[in-house]
Amino acid sequence: MNNRYARQALFLGKHVQERMQQAKVLIIGAGALGSASSEMLARAGIGQITIVDRDYVEWSNLQRQQLYVEEDVQKKVPKAIAAKKRLEQINSEIAIIGIVEDVHGLNIEELMKDHAIVVDATDNFETSLIVNDAAMKQGIPYIFGACVGSYGLTLPITPGATPCLHCLLNHLPIDAMTCDTVGVISPIVQVTAAYQVTQVFKWFAGKTMVPIVQSIDLWKDERAEINVQKLKNPSCPSCGEQPTYPFLQFENQMKTHVLCGRDAVQLRPGIAQTYSLEEIANNINDQVTNLVLNPYLLSCHFEDCRIVFFADGRAIIHSVTDPKIARAVYNRFMQIGVK
Repeated sequence: MNNRYARQALFLGKHVQERMQQAKVLIIGAGALGSASSEMLARAGIGQITIVDRDYVEWSNLQRQQLYVEEDVQKKVPKAIAAKKRLEQINSEIAIIGIVEDVHGLNIEELMKDHAIVVDATDNFETSLIVNDAAMKQGIPYIFGACVGSYGLTLPITPGATPCLHCLLNHLPIDAMTCDTVGVISPIVQVTAAYQVTQVFKWFAGKTMVPIVQSIDLWKDERAEINVQKLKNPSCPSCGEQPTYPFLQFENQMKTHVLCGRDAVQLRPGIAQTYSLEEIANNINDQVTNLVLNPYLLSCHFEDCRIVFFADGRAIIHSVTDPKIARAVYNRFMQIGVK
């Protein structure tokens, strides 16, 4: 065994270290929590880390998302790709897969396939519920985490044994954690990610992951632990006796999502399709300004908005908060760009 893991193996045991080096871990989200947890897991020697994220690096990310640098912002590099590059520099012995996709009910099961455990590092509760349903359906342990301001929350979920996220829908203080408008400080990110990664280590060590909601507020010096085992709902649609996995259902239509705190709307087409970014760039070149093109996205100013367009047809329309207006801008952009 490479002695880079020697200190860790002394604590976990050689057999646990070897198990981790053969394992695959999926991280949903490459923002603050995803950056911190993926770096810890890469340094720990996890054999394969798959990182899925829909977004690209912006200036406001650099304060707390530790894998990224200013060049990533300037080039509008997708977070999953920037994270992959940095993690490969940290540990060249492991496999890092970066996937630039928006997680939804139609792709999550394929993304999750063959992974031993899932770390939730998303920035919204809707996506967390989708991930939760897929984890319950496939029987894969799932580590939920969220943080905002100076407050962090974690919960390990074991399919069939513990309550799932859906069971606790009315018991977790989630509403305040789905929006970044109140800000966040980096220390709580590190603490929350540390709790999540510790649960991953426990899982590989064969320890029982007790369903304890760990909450901590670093600013107020407050901490609470609540065992939620008794809240497991036998009638839960996601993990009960007759599950229907409601959050995996997906209507075949355009989906819009207002990105909280970013003055932007994301649009995702219901039909899977791949576009040539170079071709679109050529078609719109004389009608846009500040065009930036890389292998993963196209960014430009179109009409009174900034549009970031991805190869799968997904787009983020900045300077717009009304989904109807965003959809109209998107349609006009597509009429010009796709011929």
